[in-house]
Amino acid sequence: MERRDVESLFTRARSIRALVIGDLMLDEYLWGKAERISPEAPVQVVDVTREELRLGGAGNVVNNLVALGCGVTVCSVIGGDENGTILQHVFSGKGVDTSGVFEDPLRTTSKKTRVVAVNQQIVRIDRESRESISGDFEERILAFLAARGREFQVILVSDYAKGVLTPRLLAGITTAARNLGVPVVVDPKGNDYGRYRGATILTPNRREAEIASGVMIRDEESLAHAATDLLAAGEFEALLITRSEQGMSLFLRDGGKIHIPTVAREVYDVTGAGDTVLAVLGVALASGLDFAGAARLANVAAGIAVGKVGTSTVSPAEIIAEVSHSHPDSDTKIKNLDVLAGIISAEKEKGRRVVFTNGCFDLIHVGHVKYLQKARSLGDLLVLGLNSDASVRRLKGEMRPLIGEAERAHILAALDCVDYVVIFDEDTPLRLIETLKPLVLVKGGDYTPEGVVGKDVVEAYGGRVELVEFVDGRSTTNIIEKILKTYG
Repeated sequence: MERRDVESLFTRARSIRALVIGDLMLDEYLWGKAERISPEAPVQVVDVTREELRLGGAGNVVNNLVALGCGVTVCSVIGGDENGTILQHVFSGKGVDTSGVFEDPLRTTSKKTRVVAVNQQIVRIDRESRESISGDFEERILAFLAARGREFQVILVSDYAKGVLTPRLLAGITTAARNLGVPVVVDPKGNDYGRYRGATILTPNRREAEIASGVMIRDEESLAHAATDLLAAGEFEALLITRSEQGMSLFLRDGGKIHIPTVAREVYDVTGAGDTVLAVLGVALASGLDFAGAARLANVAAGIAVGKVGTSTVSPAEIIAEVSHSHPDSDTKIKNLDVLAGIISAEKEKGRRVVFTNGCFDLIHVGHVKYLQKARSLGDLLVLGLNSDASVRRLKGEMRPLIGEAERAHILAALDCVDYVVIFDEDTPLRLIETLKPLVLVKGGDYTPEGVVGKDVVEAYGGRVELVEFVDGRSTTNIIEKILKTYG
């Protein structure tokens, strides 16, 4: 998983509108010290030093989506009580659309109070309603979905078994989504996954998968058995089973399966990790990733989430940093065009002069380095457009490139004189030039100004073309010929 692709995904995420349907609740945390035993009973006395209210249940899924940069609409039924008012107020402060949240004066808005001392939960107190919502509220939610469904690119169903997601409502959600061509991602509960029939993908943990399938998961064989039964029960396209320290396992309806190892880190609290998986998986699918890519990204996010205490969110910056560990320096310079366009626009606003050049840069040699150093001296930052492998083959033949695009990009990004690298698939860099609008367009001295692609574009807005001479006798072709002569 390349950093540049993850950056692009989160850029696309800003245009995604997600609908979350499920059980809403408040998570209250009472933080304190436990240094005494009560004289009244053999229990710890917790001296509370801090109190905190967080969105829980489906609300934590909303929280994660907001943190990922999405637009979010939430749909549920809450009580007409103080906790319900607090929920609405918190959502409003986050810019979440709550027009699909309906108040039932006969219900109690769920609130879970956790007493925590020395990063350990001492006790949890629950106040909630668990009975199913009435037919009237089912109708309201289905009417809302019918009226607003076309606005959403993904529907996330967060089931905490508190009564909102009735069988009738679930059937209506999956039917509407299928008609709209929108994926439905479900965090399930209970032992009957037939309730979610028609959903795109489910995300149970190992214990939930055991309960629903009736299969004790002890090894890869029993895991596959459980997954096969669950896929058949609900006719889902995919099933992603989270397995704690064993990572995640993705099973596809066509029989494909992928085991994704966990990201090694210290676990502090698994509370809310499933919500993080649901949110990231949904965003990734809505952004165009396949099931495997989306699952791998969700696995990275889950690894970050369990390193935090309580129901916490994971940010794009944290995920991007996590996928950059293989090449932490050069990874930060390699960008896709959609991300790079925003960066360059911001740099221009600071008054920085942008220089652009492009090429194949196959078998990088001293001539390339000196050329790039000279190009960088013509402005404040240098953007290098790098021909993709497919582009190089079209330009130089089937035997090239000798070095793949990913390796070439990392080698170039490691040079101090190169500020950003962007890989392009076309035969010319015209689209890059039109998008980035550099002040200086640089090409080699073997070109004439009239032969430089993008010259008219750059000069039209006041930029200029500069030709830089290569070091004599230094070329990839010469290196190849010398190798063949010496070792052939």
